[in-house]
This record gives sequence, structure tokens and C-alpha cells, in this order.
Amino acid sequence: MFAMRVLGIETSCDETGVAIFDSELGLLGHALHSQVAMHAEYGGVVPELASRDHVRKLLPLLQELNFSAETIDGVAYTAGPGLIGALLVGASIGRALAWAWGVPAVGVHHMEGHLLAPMLEVHRPEYPFVALLVSGGHTQLVRVDEVGQYLLLGESLDDAAGEAFDKTAKLLGLGYPGGPALARLAEHGDPGRFRFPRPMTNRPGLDFSFSGLKTFAINTLREHQDESGIHADIARAFQDAVIDTLIIKCRRALRETGLRDLVVAGGVSANCALRSRLGVVADEAGGKIWYPRPEFCTDNGAMIAYAGCQRLLAGERQSLAIEVMARWPLARNQGNDLKEDRSLR
Repeated sequence: MFAMRVLGIETSCDETGVAIFDSELGLLGHALHSQVAMHAEYGGVVPELASRDHVRKLLPLLQELNFSAETIDGVAYTAGPGLIGALLVGASIGRALAWAWGVPAVGVHHMEGHLLAPMLEVHRPEYPFVALLVSGGHTQLVRVDEVGQYLLLGESLDDAAGEAFDKTAKLLGLGYPGGPALARLAEHGDPGRFRFPRPMTNRPGLDFSFSGLKTFAINTLREHQDESGIHADIARAFQDAVIDTLIIKCRRALRETGLRDLVVAGGVSANCALRSRLGVVADEAGGKIWYPRPEFCTDNGAMIAYAGCQRLLAGERQSLAIEVMARWPLARNQGNDLKEDRSLR
């Protein structure tokens, strides 16, 4: 198999990420700009502002990588799912660069990037494995047999875990982004004061539901709002309920698939409490648990460069049309759902 060096571009939401991945040498460089400070004023991501900031930051970030266009063999960009305007920024620039440089381009599924992020490390899992993708927009359990061969085992039927974290944090008066702030507050909470439900764990299946936990937190706060330490105790009870639910479902997924290794990726995978407690699940199955390094848990260009490199090495190419998808089920991403330009094969 020939070597390939790929430029990756990530602009699906509120982080602008770029990276260069070489199929023989590994990750050669990456740069990231976060929009958290800009969106904090509004308590959440404002799509139009996000798109404009990607326009401002993407080219300067590419210059930070300090590479020569002659060394690039392909370009990968996030094509979905995500904010449609933000996706169009990265896709437009990525496709234009590929055309100008005379190299192929490929659109990458954002969650495939997260799923494959642990492959950026020297020590990496071997296929097949079960992956827990847990982020602000998605909570999914996926069987991964190899790149492009994914079986969706279960997903959230309403709020994703990260979304539930953010909404509950807002309820408690915490800043944006709410998930990390709630996790910090939970460290000071009494674990025995409240017990929140573990949704959908008392029935078969691997789907999730977290919206009810937010409602439970609202009702608990109303009933005890004048009591001391209530916010920290609610944060602790909420986090424990989410983590317990994820653990129960991961244990069930490994048992039902007969697999032993578990990959955990996405922004919520950086949660320290989750990491400290999930290890026992893989131990019970006789396998290992794998995470991306913390800087690659959130959105980044490195995961897109890696995933795109694997797709390009497999012969996938996009046409000159610029296509992005706000919604794009991972289970459909067995090949590439975007139009291919077979003349570039």
C-alpha cells in the first residue's frame, strides 16, 4: 500500500481544527481554535457566529501548520453531521484546495472521526471492538469491524448525554460550556443525598434516554432550593446517574456482541469520573478500554485527517460538488454517502 499525506479540516460546530496525517509517519501537526469564549456570552452556540468565525480562523490556522502544498496527497473535511453553515466553510475551502493542488478530496463523517481518534496513538485497539460515542450531540454504541463497517447497537432517543449535561448545568446557573462546569461542581457534592433514575436500564436493549434526568433535576431543585449545598448535590446525583447508565449499557453491549475491547470517544469521554469508573467494564470482559488523548476528545482536525486518510487509501474520492449534511446517520456510512468522482480513482 502506498503512503499518503492528508490535510484534515474540521468545522462542524464551534471549533476550527486542522491537521496533517501521514499514513507512514503518523500525525505531523495540528492546530485548533475554540469559539467557547465567543459563545459563552449567549449561553450556547450561535450558528451564524460560528460560521463567520470559521471563515476568519481557518486559513490562518492552515498557515500555522507550515507545510508545502506539494507534499499533500489528499484533503479530508468534515461533511456532516453538524451546523450546515459551519460545515460549508470547511467543505468549500477543503474542496477548493484539493482542486487547486490537483489532489483528491473526501468528506468525512464527524462521528467516524471521533470513533477512530484512538487510532492516532502508538498503542491502539484492534478490530473488532465496541465503541461508545458520547458527546454533546450524540450518544451511540457501535460495533466496529473495520474502517467503514459499523453496526449501530443503540443510541439516545432524545437528548444526548453531553446535551443533558449542558442543559442541567444551565439549570444550576453554571457557565458555558456546561458539561465540564457541572463535572467540577459534582466533585463537591454528597453522593448519598439524592438518587436520580438510571433511565432505560430496567428493560432490554442498548438505547439511551437522558431528557428525563433533566426534568428530575428541575423538580429536585424546586423541592430543595432553599437548602444548603443543593446545587453541588444535584450535580453529583445527575452525573452519577449518567455514568451508571453508560456503564450498564456498555457492559450489556460487550456481553451481547461477545467482544472484549471498548473504545470511548467524544467530548464527554474526557470526563474524569466517567473514565475512572468505565475501566472495570472492559476488565470484566477480559479486554481493554481505549480513549483518545484528552486534546482529541473534543472536535479536532487530527481525527478528520486520520479518518480521511483511511478513506482515501481505500480509493474513495468526492466529486467537485460541495456537499454537506446536517444529519448523517453513522450506520449509513459504510462507504461514502456523498457523490463519488470515479474518474479520480
